[in-house]
Amino acid sequence: MAIAVDCHDVTKAFGTGDARVQALRGVTFAAAAGEMTLLVGPSGCGKTTLISAIAGMLTPDAGSIAVFGADLRKLSRGKLTAFRAKSVGFVFQQFNLLPALTATENASIPLRILGASAGEANRRAAVLLDRLGLAAHRDRFPDQLSGGQQQRVAIARALVHEPQLVVCDEPTASLDAQSGQAAMALLRDLAVRADRAVIVVTHDSRIFSFADRIAHMADGRIENVSIQDAEAA
Repeated sequence: MAIAVDCHDVTKAFGTGDARVQALRGVTFAAAAGEMTLLVGPSGCGKTTLISAIAGMLTPDAGSIAVFGADLRKLSRGKLTAFRAKSVGFVFQQFNLLPALTATENASIPLRILGASAGEANRRAAVLLDRLGLAAHRDRFPDQLSGGQQQRVAIARALVHEPQLVVCDEPTASLDAQSGQAAMALLRDLAVRADRAVIVVTHDSRIFSFADRIAHMADGRIENVSIQDAEAA
């Protein structure tokens, strides 16, 4: 197993004094390349805090996080921003699509951030949207798409720039059961590959079968990690 994400004794607290909340309490955690890892546990256990730290969006108070060999502690703010833009893809619970942009334009955003021309970015985004079954919807705006279609656009946006790490925060929470299963099947089919790690935060037990590993969190710690044969592997 090639380790893609390696966390050691990661801690993070928010607030001060009586309002201080210890979100992460010495988390040691690893995710492998070529696998989909689910982070599960009750609300408030630290799942979103951990995935935000892994993605370089949040700085831990202590401990270390390495992503494909890059020690996030040693990156300057500018290099960390560049790392996120190039190497991380995000799929969010609420999709976070820009309402004034078409599906193609939304999916192309990471490429535009990396300096691709509008034409090239839109071409690559359109190819990916076609693979996701959205060929007939590429020029539609988010409010013209169903929830499942919007999530597929969000998946395209997360993958269009070929990131090494894909992180998903409750990707099925805003979807019905059928749409959620379809979105996870597409995510697994397109995102899981030998040179990439996929980490999904979820409360949705209906998607556990898509995981290669499930890390169970409680009270800011990883309690145990189970290994399973993914349904779509």
